[in-house]
Amino acid sequence: MARKMLIDGEMGKPDEADVHYDFDLFVIGAGSGGVRAGRFAANYGAKVGICELPFHPISSEVIGGVGGTCVLRGCVPKKILVYGAAFGGELEDARNYGWELNEKVDFNWKKLLHKKTEEITRLNGIYKRLLANAGVKLFEGEGKLVGPNEVEVTQLDGTKLCYSAKHILIATGGRAQRPNIPGQELGITSDEALSLEELPKRAVVLGGGYIAVEFASIWRGLGATVDLFFRKELPLRGFDDEMRAVVARNLEGRGINLHPRTNLTELIKTEDGIKVITDHGEELHADVVLFATGRIPNTKRLNLASVGVETDAMGAVKVDEYSCTNVPSIWAVGDVTNRMNLTPVALMEGTCFAKSVFGGQPSKPDYINVPYAVFCIPPLSVVGLSEEQAIEQANGDILVFTSTFNPMKNTVSGRQEKTAMKLLVDAETDKVVGASMCGPDAPEIVQGIAIALKCGATKAQFDSTVGIHPSAAEEFVTMRSVTRRVSPKPKTNL
Repeated sequence: MARKMLIDGEMGKPDEADVHYDFDLFVIGAGSGGVRAGRFAANYGAKVGICELPFHPISSEVIGGVGGTCVLRGCVPKKILVYGAAFGGELEDARNYGWELNEKVDFNWKKLLHKKTEEITRLNGIYKRLLANAGVKLFEGEGKLVGPNEVEVTQLDGTKLCYSAKHILIATGGRAQRPNIPGQELGITSDEALSLEELPKRAVVLGGGYIAVEFASIWRGLGATVDLFFRKELPLRGFDDEMRAVVARNLEGRGINLHPRTNLTELIKTEDGIKVITDHGEELHADVVLFATGRIPNTKRLNLASVGVETDAMGAVKVDEYSCTNVPSIWAVGDVTNRMNLTPVALMEGTCFAKSVFGGQPSKPDYINVPYAVFCIPPLSVVGLSEEQAIEQANGDILVFTSTFNPMKNTVSGRQEKTAMKLLVDAETDKVVGASMCGPDAPEIVQGIAIALKCGATKAQFDSTVGIHPSAAEEFVTMRSVTRRVSPKPKTNL
């Protein structure tokens, strides 16, 4: 059966006797990556079908929604709550700027929750219209593979529909997982955390990644007592160690209780909420316990094994550099492949897939210098290498430039919270290989820095750029003195 295939970097031509299919492309999963791939494929002239589970803010194996995790129960609603939580600190700071506020300022959690739900419902409708306007046929139901060119969709009433497709794209994302401890059913994941009926007064968060520090910041900013437990010495494993330390100091400065090198061993329901027991024998009580212990690819119900699609130990779909699985007609993009699990990366992968398969432009996703942010309060944003990665990968010395300062706003507000910035430079080429910032507006600033790194900017070019004054951003172009010079680790064959 002839298919468009990548052959030596060029698209093969379909056989004249190509069989008829219901669709040129059928996409399972209408999150960011799936919607992007489907729309772009349709724009190239493909006949496209896509299926997604019915909408609900809290996902399950049978509930999802067009828009996917990011739009409905991830980045977007999370950022709305971060904005809401940030106002708590802003109101405190405002007093020293002359704003006369009552001693008690009330906060209405249900109003914020309602506004959040209104927005994600609106976005769910927008994503549906984007598909419709592109000519993509949407099916509401659960999709699974029944052959290398066949998809079965189980509709809401249980009716099963089967469609053939020349190409099938898996874009089902990932889902939160819970630790296997006694009482795990008493805890919640980020899905439920975004839709709690009542704002907790005492929150326990288990985990040290993005989701953990972000929800710790949200709940603390809204007035809750927050205890954050994580296995390592510092939160945000995999990030630059120096910046991790800055985040930890800021979390503590905002009143979050950190418990490094500590895990939870049991949850027990009591009259006073949930009793939390740690592996150090400590006990405390909470109104809510959030498990932010990672996510796993959403592949369990896709029937991959019967079609021969290979997955890794976590269940992630294995793909090549063009997002193709070991079955030539089946592809996968986004978190379900567990490559770089970021929404804009899923968009990039979906775009490259559509260009490669339907646009006649073989395109590989480029994962170099992808910027990203952690929306704790204040946020952390990075692009390029961490210092540890730079030392590991470098052939020569790395020049480290750092700046830690009190933001201008804090000089009047009195808030004791430093902003930290860092540049990593290859000493031999003068090329900037990494940049990071923790402080107000960090994601907005680092997005611009990411363009510079993508263009291969040198430290001399940073230095010759005129800064915007007064701003925190200008610090990136005024760091003249080397903080330290570090040498790469010796490379051995041992």
